[in-house]
Amino acid sequence: MQTLTRRDFLKLTGAAALGLAFRLPPDEDPSPPASPIGLGRATRALQCYDQPSFSAKELKVHSADTVFQIYEKQDGDTGASSHNPIWFRVDEGWVHSSFVQPVRDELNTPIFDIQKGGFLAEVTVPFTQAWHTADGGKPKVAYRFYYSSTHWVDRAVTDKKGNVWYRVLDDRYQLYYFVLAEHLRRVPEEELAPLSPDVLDKRIEVDLAQQKLVAYENGSEVFTARLSSGRAGTATPVGDFRVERKRPSRHMAAGDGGGNGFDLPGVPWVAYIHWSGVAFHGTPKVAQRLWPPAQPGLHPRRRQPRRRQVDLPLDIAHRAAG
Repeated sequence: MQTLTRRDFLKLTGAAALGLAFRLPPDEDPSPPASPIGLGRATRALQCYDQPSFSAKELKVHSADTVFQIYEKQDGDTGASSHNPIWFRVDEGWVHSSFVQPVRDELNTPIFDIQKGGFLAEVTVPFTQAWHTADGGKPKVAYRFYYSSTHWVDRAVTDKKGNVWYRVLDDRYQLYYFVLAEHLRRVPEEELAPLSPDVLDKRIEVDLAQQKLVAYENGSEVFTARLSSGRAGTATPVGDFRVERKRPSRHMAAGDGGGNGFDLPGVPWVAYIHWSGVAFHGTPKVAQRLWPPAQPGLHPRRRQPRRRQVDLPLDIAHRAAG
């Protein structure tokens, strides 16, 4: 099966947001087309309506992590999400895209020849279970790894039933988990190489009022995307910054995992712009999170403080960490 490199993806999308992958011509037929155009995962309990409007009749509620087929993308009510008018048509009706992560369901051939130091891998299914055995006891599910999250693989093992598992390192807690190998793809070296390495004049401007990001090379706009700057309460500093450090994967956690807390292993393509942890990054747990090119020399300009992390949709996040 042929796959696209991130450069191929960016060429095909023409600097558009991830949601454009699901664009179709308007369809007057109220019933879903015969062929879906993609898959989506509900990142929380998600209401389904008979029209793309929060005032329409509610038909059902999808529970968190429900995976469904997407048939159409259309603008509708924005509701509380004033920057996002996008709705998806699914089998039961319409769902707002704010809490839908577009996903794929692709299996991979396991790799057994793993060199010292391992390799970076990306989840290619809506989610997969990460198992952990504590003190030699019965294995338990430690986490769900979500689509497009990235993880370090250092070993492949085969169980008695012939299933191949990758051993994955948790960089925060220094623990190992086991994940079905067919659910992860090895990220090739070319996807880790910087984009436009010969261009020195690069910058990113982030407009928090418009929830928009624009990347420039030599003063010319080369890329634009929507973004989500998150909730109030953890204000984003405003000013000019430089990328200080980049990591293709990071386990991020804060709080107790409930309320305003979070615990997300494998956050992909992290570009830190401040020693306190302020960063650009992808967020596989949350839908519609795009993110931009972030390389040394880029200067995000932030207007209107909002919060520390700026989350950007995932294929665009690739470019930001490039």
